[in-house]
Amino acid sequence: MPLTLILVFWLVSVLIRNKRWKKICFWTAFSLFVFFTNDFIANEVMLQWEVKTIPYEALRPHELGIVLTGVTIQGLEPRDRVYFAKGADRVTHTVQLYKAGLIKKILISGGTGTLTGIDDPEADKFKAAMLLMGVDSSDMIIENQTRNTYESAIEVKRILDSLHYKPEDCLLITSAFHIRRSLACYRKVGLELEPFSTDFYTHKRRYHIDAFIIPKLEAIIIWQKLLKEWTGFAAYKAAGYI
Repeated sequence: MPLTLILVFWLVSVLIRNKRWKKICFWTAFSLFVFFTNDFIANEVMLQWEVKTIPYEALRPHELGIVLTGVTIQGLEPRDRVYFAKGADRVTHTVQLYKAGLIKKILISGGTGTLTGIDDPEADKFKAAMLLMGVDSSDMIIENQTRNTYESAIEVKRILDSLHYKPEDCLLITSAFHIRRSLACYRKVGLELEPFSTDFYTHKRRYHIDAFIIPKLEAIIIWQKLLKEWTGFAAYKAAGYI
């Protein structure tokens, strides 16, 4: 992670006695800090990675919207409500699609993200929120056992086959930075789905001086999200998931 790299090089520059390596480590830490906190660079890279979304008026109706979980906060008390992190528009945009008649039914896919498994499955939390937003329970299909995107693809494929849904009638809904890995997993199991991106980290290009020279915490957050996703993509490739 970017912040970890910066801190490691900085600490080495403080602790090491060799003057040559002290300078190398210090300037490496400084260079990494400048690079990873640059808002313009981070935004440009994420713009290339995120998959652009489709305006509602340009979207054809689908029989089913498949929304992936992964955006609730686990383990918070009291457990009588749903706690969303960034990415809650996976839920809200899905409900918009449903109420606009662009999807007839919703398949929510995702189990619990905790190692202990004691928290409620995320799909159940999504369902609870969507019920409050006016989605009919009969229009929701719940898959709440899978732990990652590849497992989700396998189980969703089984559900679609059993309910006789065609891939071209389904819309895959997830975060813009997660679309590429999700589509690759679903292709691996034989599902070629149309994507619908939500939860964007990017913004319009800013050619102001502050975008180029003032360090931004948001830039580090973007890089952390990107590096984590790229690592996941590489791990999935190595495991044969994509």
